Amino acid sequence: MDDTRSTLQIATSFGKLRNAMYKYFSFIPCVAPFSQCRRRIANRIGLSRFFSSSFHFPYFTTASAPRRLLGVSSRFVLKPPATGSGNRHQRSKLFSGTMDHLDGQAHLMIVSDLDCTMVDHDDPEDLSLLRFNALWESEYRHNSLLIFSTGRSPATYQKLKTKKPLLTPDVTILSVGTEIFYGESMVPDDAWEHYLNHKWNLDIVMEETTKFPQLISQQAVDQRPHKVSYFVRNDHAEEVVKCLSERLANRGLETKVIYSGGKCIDVLPLGAGKGEALQYLHDKLKKNGKLPIDTLVCGDSGNDTDLFTVPEVHGVVVSNAHDELLQWYAHNSKDYPKIIHASERCASGIIQAIGHFGLGPKTSPRDVMDLSRWKTESFHPSQVVVKFYLIYERWRRAEVENSDFTIQYMRSISHPNGIIVLPSGVQCSLRERIDAVISCYGDKGGKRFRVWLDRVSFSQISSDAWLVKFDKWELSDAGRQCCLTTVLLNLKDEAETSPGPSLVHVHQTWMDGYAASDQTAWFF
Repeated sequence: MDDTRSTLQIATSFGKLRNAMYKYFSFIPCVAPFSQCRRRIANRIGLSRFFSSSFHFPYFTTASAPRRLLGVSSRFVLKPPATGSGNRHQRSKLFSGTMDHLDGQAHLMIVSDLDCTMVDHDDPEDLSLLRFNALWESEYRHNSLLIFSTGRSPATYQKLKTKKPLLTPDVTILSVGTEIFYGESMVPDDAWEHYLNHKWNLDIVMEETTKFPQLISQQAVDQRPHKVSYFVRNDHAEEVVKCLSERLANRGLETKVIYSGGKCIDVLPLGAGKGEALQYLHDKLKKNGKLPIDTLVCGDSGNDTDLFTVPEVHGVVVSNAHDELLQWYAHNSKDYPKIIHASERCASGIIQAIGHFGLGPKTSPRDVMDLSRWKTESFHPSQVVVKFYLIYERWRRAEVENSDFTIQYMRSISHPNGIIVLPSGVQCSLRERIDAVISCYGDKGGKRFRVWLDRVSFSQISSDAWLVKFDKWELSDAGRQCCLTTVLLNLKDEAETSPGPSLVHVHQTWMDGYAASDQTAWFF
């Protein structure tokens, strides 16, 4: 497509582009008013005559950048609601906002435990988790829901996020199903916690557990309003669970005592648990018309058992599961034919289950050796950006061939007049940045260097153009860096010499607390 044709096609849909930009660029921190930047952008891609002086963008300094609301496809400024009962209607809106990227029913909902299920602590490279991340962001994020359901408390969950490349879930269920939070902002569901108060008394639970010398209290950060946690030796577990349950019942409480991980005991209200929390979410999704077509639950230990008993779900017990869950599976597998015991560990077992049950695409981009030639059955803009940044990672790690074909592919994916505004505010030619990367082939070989994308969302603004938004993460010896990235993506005509998607404009800004110390080493 020559420059004239490209300009005309983009100009035809510019009314839609302008409206979309009001929505999608309003959050971007800029080093100068965007009313100045946009003219330089327009000049580079031949659109200057389509901008009027009244076309302005709000902008923020990095220090005053607004917090982003729940939801994958929109990031507006909103104060988190107060915790009083007067905000129930507001909280209902926030629950719905978490699902804003869904037009109707979710295609798939994955509900996964974290430790030893989604996260493999015996995999220092986190390769299985990165495989899942690439598959989820390229194929599922736009029409599905990701839920983490863990025994971790809010504090220990946040700590895990700083150590592992975890994606941002749509919903987070913490403290063995006793706390539910929505979106990136972790807005709590107070109605769920209020429900759990029925026949629950924390003081009585603490009083009774102190009578068992076999129990060793876990750290204070793991004790929650509706969860009391202890360590116990495996040979004492069965007796303690039985006796403690009886004592609490005799005190008039309705509780459940869960043994998991070969060493942990959690005391919860009877109505709590991972399975009960999932059923509660299913009911809310159904009420909002977004009940998923399929749900896949994933676990490795005893406190995941409840997940597998939720009606109509598919389930996967990962290969590295603990004995108590394996024993449950052995006794109950005939009653739950939609549950499998995977032959692969952790997140790789989750991917295996997706393929086994035919729930959707099962090939992670990280499993494709030659991404430059890889064709998918259906096109999503998210596939383009995930593939592009994965090739970038492999190029710098010397895990892709240093060939003319690969170099040509990296150049062809950018528009000849495409530009990038780096997080530092510097504006460059995209082709120039790609040429700079080409000269760095293998500079991260044998070193700690990984790239992954999170919260990929896109909006079609014309028949052949999309706005794509995501968080781009880099992990290296210098630590973690992350920038909020917005891409204008154009689909080139099949009649062109190199048809396919083209990056027209890229705009990046640092995420608070994750700016690179050496910003000259940031390519895109």
